[in-house]
Amino acid sequence: MASNYFPEIVCILQMLRKSEHSQAYRTRDKRGKKVAQMKFLFILLSTCGLLHRGVFGVEEITMSVTEEDFVTLHTGVKTNHQDRIRWYYNDIRIAQITGNLIKTCKDVQCDEKFKDRLELDNQTGSLSITSIMTADAGHYKLKILGNPSSEKIFNVTVHDQMKTLPVKERETVTLCTGVVNQDDVMIWRFNDTFIAEINGYLNKTCTDVQSKDSDEGFRDRLTLDNQTGSLTITNIRNTDSGLYKLQINSSSCSIIRSFNVIVNETPAMDLIVRNKIAVVGAVILVLIVAVVFAVKRCSTVRRRSDLKKINMNLL
Repeated sequence: MASNYFPEIVCILQMLRKSEHSQAYRTRDKRGKKVAQMKFLFILLSTCGLLHRGVFGVEEITMSVTEEDFVTLHTGVKTNHQDRIRWYYNDIRIAQITGNLIKTCKDVQCDEKFKDRLELDNQTGSLSITSIMTADAGHYKLKILGNPSSEKIFNVTVHDQMKTLPVKERETVTLCTGVVNQDDVMIWRFNDTFIAEINGYLNKTCTDVQSKDSDEGFRDRLTLDNQTGSLTITNIRNTDSGLYKLQINSSSCSIIRSFNVIVNETPAMDLIVRNKIAVVGAVILVLIVAVVFAVKRCSTVRRRSDLKKINMNLL
């Protein structure tokens, strides 16, 4: 990066040398000394600023995703014909844009790893990775060679996670986002239909006709966690089976995560067992009531018998 600013640094050093030999610097006048010192300080700070921006001004972003996510790493800029954008994975170049020309990796090692899974946005140079895998974890470096030049490093961790969720009817299911960030915008869709969104501390769930008025919708059964954006579905039904997509948008990246929810009907055997348990419970309850009644009956008869004996003795 420092090499990108080498001409400017040389120019500033030349200005500094001229300043040292200027009349303002050699004069014994206090005002001249003050002006020279101010010039010297300004040039020194400018030099340090360029060096800092060129060598140490690398933005580093750490992010965590799960397998099969659709991940986009944002450049944060719009390209022009003079910019050259290069992407590296663990120091191996995998994609670049030069003007209107877009290239992705063609060497054997890179092509086998990211085969047909890399996309470049020709407007911004942002890099998208489809169906990301655990083997794709690592350091993704962005270099923008232009005016000004810049660098970004994305430290990407990929977790293995089961995305197919088999559940039973009437259960409560939570689809976890795995993140905690109030700056992210999170949008939930069910079979490509919007059902919920959270933006900072504000959240809303679907109010479309199907979800609000129909028995087949999600009426009063969706809840969003304000901290994580996780979606909870209560009293889940067979009609809730399908593909749930979570889109997470931030300034540095975008992630699309899918959950395949399969709602199984309660097995007939379970219903039979439950019915038997209910019948047995009812029988036991009846027996308990009968026993209690019989005990009370016997107790009453015994008391009456005792009272008769007492009366006969008195006579």
